[in-house]
Amino acid sequence: MFGCHAVYVDEKIVFVLRQKGNPTCDDGVWIATTVEHHETLRVEMPSLRSISVFAGGGVTGWQVLPADAEDFEESVLRACALVRKRDGRIGKVPKPRPPRKSKSPRKRQKSKPHKS
Repeated sequence: MFGCHAVYVDEKIVFVLRQKGNPTCDDGVWIATTVEHHETLRVEMPSLRSISVFAGGGVTGWQVLPADAEDFEESVLRACALVRKRDGRIGKVPKPRPPRKSKSPRKRQKSKPHKS
């Protein structure tokens, strides 16, 4: 996933693990959630905030626990505990991707001779 590692539970993506730099402020554990859950999740994980690479600093469904936050390890453990409890605030079922086009050359079908 964009040079990161995605974590799934069943069909839901729950986390993306990012350590790429540029910008370093988005390195950490990304949490798949929706805007309506941000406030309640922030109560449990105070350093949680929107990522910047997609929204240019605006609000997105994806939230990040920044790797350089003082409560990083504690917050990640809390997020993992919520996922283990199947907390509905974390996780999204990704939209299905369109089928990939085959890169292998198509076999040419032999044409049948025409009858006159």
